[in-house]
Amino acid sequence: MINIKLTVNGNICKLTVPVKMTLLDVLREQLGLTGTKRGCEIGECGACTVIMNGKTVNSCLVLAAQADGAKILTIEGLAENGKLHPLQKAFLEHDAVQCGFCTPGMILSAVSLLERNPHPDEYEIRQAIAGNLCRCTGYKQIVEAIKSVAIKRKHDDSNIL
Repeated sequence: MINIKLTVNGNICKLTVPVKMTLLDVLREQLGLTGTKRGCEIGECGACTVIMNGKTVNSCLVLAAQADGAKILTIEGLAENGKLHPLQKAFLEHDAVQCGFCTPGMILSAVSLLERNPHPDEYEIRQAIAGNLCRCTGYKQIVEAIKSVAIKRKHDDSNIL
């Protein structure tokens, strides 16, 4: 067993976990954050994507011990005061959610992209979500949802100036 300390969605969590436990298992089993999905468990599907210290990671490939001291953002941490994040709203508005299994990972990959590049083109959007598999939507609606948020941000930026 090992003691770790994480900041998850802004909350400090001190935990004692088995040495071989993954971050995915900590999030789901110890913290009850089931928005992070268990998919392939080999880092290929992106269902377990979270943002760790500002970068997307497959939480199934990160040992909890490796995450000691890290800041973790999960899908549950995006909404603020009961208000959906703009990407969550856009996914609903563009019918980018069907079965919903890939949605948390897709949204977190998109959040990371828009933090790095507020105005990506379609190619950059597709590259950013390339590690997230979706078997339902065909990606068109997902790309459109992400693009709509980028366009809105660009428009809002021009109004601010």
